[in-house]
Amino acid sequence: MKYQIMIDILFTLLEKRRISAGELAARYNVSVRSIYRYIDEMTVSGIPIDVSRGASGGICISDAYKLPRGFMTRNEYDRAIEAMRAMESELGDPVLRSAIEKLSAQRKLESRDDALSGNILVDSGAWGSERTFSDKLRLLSRATDEREAIEIDYVARNGNRTHRTILPHLLVYKQNIWYVYAYCRLRAEFRLFKIGRMRTVVLTGETFERFPFTRNDVPLSFWTDSEMCVEARFSISEDVLPFAEEWLGIENVYERNGKFYADVTLPDDESLIGKILSAGAGFQVLSPASLAERVRAEARKILESY
Repeated sequence: MKYQIMIDILFTLLEKRRISAGELAARYNVSVRSIYRYIDEMTVSGIPIDVSRGASGGICISDAYKLPRGFMTRNEYDRAIEAMRAMESELGDPVLRSAIEKLSAQRKLESRDDALSGNILVDSGAWGSERTFSDKLRLLSRATDEREAIEIDYVARNGNRTHRTILPHLLVYKQNIWYVYAYCRLRAEFRLFKIGRMRTVVLTGETFERFPFTRNDVPLSFWTDSEMCVEARFSISEDVLPFAEEWLGIENVYERNGKFYADVTLPDDESLIGKILSAGAGFQVLSPASLAERVRAEARKILESY
């Protein structure tokens, strides 16, 4: 029974995008506490659901979330659509017509040919992400174009989670990372937000007037999002040279006396140490000493765990 309720909650959220815990509790004749427990389990499974308090709060699912590809087979889609059409012909139910249109659209989306019409393909999502990042990026692009305020559930690098309303003005792609340059109502200022750190993205339906800004207003020359930078020098062996060129930029890697080095300024975020360690022994921190010590400390912890 619990899982039937959880599945129904998912489809309800996909249809309405926002609903209160009280409404769900009344619908399934369970306690509000049980609803929140179900939501927690769904969140752990990877469904981007956000819970906000207050008069305008509720349980909402990211507008970028869609049913994963392969949720139903082609034959299952066909049979479901056929059955619903038979029922709709007898009942004339507009809800059934809407459901048929949605299933048919999803069926076409999954069966379309993936042939390229151009000579560039950009997929910024992680491997195995089922295009969820691309869907989120597409949603943000639409909100930026149509000047629509969005609500985001944002997770900072220190793990702090905040619910914000932002006014997206510009999408920014820098060092293989997508950001949105937006006015943040929570902080009452413009900020760069990492799209990858947005757990949920919900369209509000509220439009806004753009603030005037120029390219120089966008903080492209230094790291933002409350993160610090580190100026580092690396020694690079030939076997990890491709890795270094792709990560640091081939223009920042140089050869001197038969050896390879790189001098770069990098965001000192939670991924830096792991990125350095992933290169292996052929990628060595020469400076600063504090960064080299952090790498050694993390390597010791990994060794001790084995």
